Amino acid sequence: MAGQAAGQQGPERLTAERIGAGLGERATLVQFSSAFCQPCRATRRTLEDVAGMVPGVAHVEVDAEAHLDLVRELRIDRTPTVLVLNGAGAIVRRAAGQPRKADVIAALGAAVDS
Repeated sequence: MAGQAAGQQGPERLTAERIGAGLGERATLVQFSSAFCQPCRATRRTLEDVAGMVPGVAHVEVDAEAHLDLVRELRIDRTPTVLVLNGAGAIVRRAAGQPRKADVIAALGAAVDS
């Protein structure tokens, strides 16, 4: 919100409406991508693999260019950027660049436990 002082907000949360897709029951991997981003394609495969391995986890890819307001609000500076949400939609982890599968699995563990 405009005019809100830094440090006065709680954990950032995303809803299905804001990202344009349903959230996972246990966790959601939200990937911000752009059309000509080669690492985004590899990231998509990694996140789809991990989401397919863990029940209740969804992978949602957001086109950064089509959602500039959300990109600005969340301070997404590059693609791919991955946000890991817990079951309530709170952002518990964030990473820019192409993630390793092991790191995604570890981040999911933190999301599911929160």
